[in-house]
Amino acid sequence: MLVNKTNLGQLFQGFNTAFNKGLDSANSHFQEVAMVMPSKAAEETYAWLGQFPKLREWLGDRTLKNLVAHSYTVKNKLYEESIRVKRTDIEDDNYGLMGPLMTEMGRVSGEHPDELIFALLAAGFTTACYDGQYFFDTDHPVGVNNPASVSNMQAGAGPAWFLLDTSRAIKPLLFQERIPYKLTSLTNDEDENVFMRDEYLYGIRARVNAGFGLWQLAYASKGALDAANYGAARAAMMSLNGDEGRKLNIKPDTLVVPPSLESDALALIQNELIINGGVSVSNQWAGTAKLIVAPWLE
Repeated sequence: MLVNKTNLGQLFQGFNTAFNKGLDSANSHFQEVAMVMPSKAAEETYAWLGQFPKLREWLGDRTLKNLVAHSYTVKNKLYEESIRVKRTDIEDDNYGLMGPLMTEMGRVSGEHPDELIFALLAAGFTTACYDGQYFFDTDHPVGVNNPASVSNMQAGAGPAWFLLDTSRAIKPLLFQERIPYKLTSLTNDEDENVFMRDEYLYGIRARVNAGFGLWQLAYASKGALDAANYGAARAAMMSLNGDEGRKLNIKPDTLVVPPSLESDALALIQNELIINGGVSVSNQWAGTAKLIVAPWLE
């Protein structure tokens, strides 16, 4: 290839097309379990987290409630991935071999939100959410005047699995996006990398982060993933009340597990029949949740 500004521009367009192809084809699940929140600053504060609306009969004047302000803040982080390309490889028309690499860089970018979201979910036993407690804890305060301690977790010694309600506008987690994933390049003759090392640079840049939404929409267990524990988790979630005593009408619809629990999860929520005492019986939990297997949980 004749190396000039026009040809390098066309080459970058091809690389960018390959990058976007990989980005769009990524097998990601973060939007199923997390709110995608735009960001316009270095950090965002979600003061409205924890507010559950409740309708009342209108008698007399309206009753105006003061929103309880929470100081849950998510700071954006800067991420990158960069590669070097020898100028001689471009001159010798070896750039065609880079198309799959650019596509893979796009795929990795598309999966990066999953990595952040599910790694944070796994860290929920030791990471605080909006009420100051760990996201998965045994003593979340619920109630205005005399708060009661409420649990959204089950202790155990096994790998953790998670039951979520993802049916609402507010979700258990949030993905904050300041600058989306973008491919850029340094290919001008005046750039130091070209002048000093005779190489072109291509890289991804993004400013994003993950955070917790409502703990009430998530339940974690380190107990065995069996019918008894799964049923107990569903019952615990569906029995939750808000600060004003209103039933939250939580509907667990998503089961998130690490690869080591995939087989147990499939048997629990997909098999129509199970073996009980050597006899095949109907599986009451079949079809009660969608399954997500996330390698970033372990």
